[in-house]
Amino acid sequence: MAIFAISEMSQQVILVNEKDEMLGTMEKMEAHQKAFLHRAFSVFIFNKKGEMLLQQRALNKYHSAGLWTNACCSHPFPDEDVEIAAQRRLYEEMGFTTPLKKAFDFVYKAPFDNGLTEYEFDHVFVGIHDNGIHVNESEVKEYCYKSVEEIADSLTTHPAKYTAWFHIAFPMVMNWSETNSI
Repeated sequence: MAIFAISEMSQQVILVNEKDEMLGTMEKMEAHQKAFLHRAFSVFIFNKKGEMLLQQRALNKYHSAGLWTNACCSHPFPDEDVEIAAQRRLYEEMGFTTPLKKAFDFVYKAPFDNGLTEYEFDHVFVGIHDNGIHVNESEVKEYCYKSVEEIADSLTTHPAKYTAWFHIAFPMVMNWSETNSI
């Protein structure tokens, strides 16, 4: 487990501009300390009933520990295709693969109390999954499927339970899903 944590913390992220053009690479924690814009992805998974898969981040995460969010999110490795990275990370965190569809991308910036800042050009993917889930307990504390109505209500009544990026991306995914199919 310690080896995984070291490799995860020393990961290089891809620095980009607001057009997602690569500017270089930087160690992940340094990019978060200096609030440099970098490439990321978020995966939203639904079941056939239309419920969204949520995960509660593990308590040992370097930010947003214990908060609820979408199925998974992370950063592609340098020279790694973003969709391949999304598939890889979905398997690493949630223990399954499923076809993903690129929905949209957006830029957000969220500072945290620990001095780190997420400043990401976030590629959003969606998919459907109804089979087994086998979480990596070093990444995920719990998971559940919830209706989008229940999530929307909870975001309003208990906003502190959710990650900063989920507050931004969830309504965008809902708007996208009104005119697109997964």
